[in-house]
Amino acid sequence: MSVTDELVAANESFAAGFTDGGQPGPPSRQVAVVACMDARLDVYRTLGLGPGEAHVIRNAGGVVTDDVLRSLTISQRKLGTTEVVLVHHTKCGMATFADDDFVGELEQECGQKPGWAPGAFSDTEQDVRDSLTAVRANPFLLHTDAVRGFVYDVDAGTLTEVS
Repeated sequence: MSVTDELVAANESFAAGFTDGGQPGPPSRQVAVVACMDARLDVYRTLGLGPGEAHVIRNAGGVVTDDVLRSLTISQRKLGTTEVVLVHHTKCGMATFADDDFVGELEQECGQKPGWAPGAFSDTEQDVRDSLTAVRANPFLLHTDAVRGFVYDVDAGTLTEVS
């Protein structure tokens, strides 16, 4: 049995006891969270969120890419969110390589450069600051005054705000 088969079986058990249907599409707490995809970061438990309470946008590093900005714009303009929370974390894999090296590896192995930037960083707190700046400067977002960024400690479970 593959991992995907196990996940589908787990969904059958989940669906048998499912009681969260019928919720409205817009998140009830009017917040969007941008976080790293790291498996050690359980965004819902870490932030005390339940189903239907927040939009959670995840990618490698929690990097604020064009697609993240697209999602945040839709979240705010069409689905009513008014706050943005950015969550990076300690021991992030994105801090273990450089963009140019990775792009070079891909180009050598695949014969072409990707059309996207990996978004690696060496300083997690600085990357949060850069992400805060990118969100606050985006002309399409309606609510750029309520944007905060944090670093989650994967060993302690704590959040530290980055100013």
